[in-house]
Amino acid sequence: MHKTVIPTQLSRGIRTIAFFEALKGVLVLVFGFGLLSLVQQDLQEAAERLIRLSHLNPTHHYPRVFIEAFANINDARLRLFTALAFLYAGVRFIEAYGLWWRKAWAEWLAIVSGAVYLPVEILELIKHVTVLKSSVLLINAGIVIYLVHVRWLSRKAKRRRCRHDMSVNITSHY
Repeated sequence: MHKTVIPTQLSRGIRTIAFFEALKGVLVLVFGFGLLSLVQQDLQEAAERLIRLSHLNPTHHYPRVFIEAFANINDARLRLFTALAFLYAGVRFIEAYGLWWRKAWAEWLAIVSGAVYLPVEILELIKHVTVLKSSVLLINAGIVIYLVHVRWLSRKAKRRRCRHDMSVNITSHY
């Protein structure tokens, strides 16, 4: 596999993104184990307990929606959500590994997986602007733009090396 040839300062940025992706993987993995611990549990009771621990009023709209949503989840669906969480975490870990070692495939994976969320994030921001939604969009867009820039610089450096290698080969024959 090809390793991206980039300056050290860009390499630090990529490693920061790799760390961020690994952190997302860890958080989703913890969430997945949390879901797994709820299998064969009374989910409505667990949701009500969580609402009480959060000092929210269970009769208000959003806490009530949360409780009702949990009441309608069966063990099969819970296992499916757990499997999806583990799969997502695995993808984040693979991406983080590839970015850490500056693999071009990982940069492309990060670009595509980041860009796929941008339309949804923009639509959510259009519906209702919040600091959190704005921050998520700016960070995600920044990461995608940064990695596109890295890929562009890497490709430019590769072309320069190819031209140099070709000129060395041509002049060495004379």
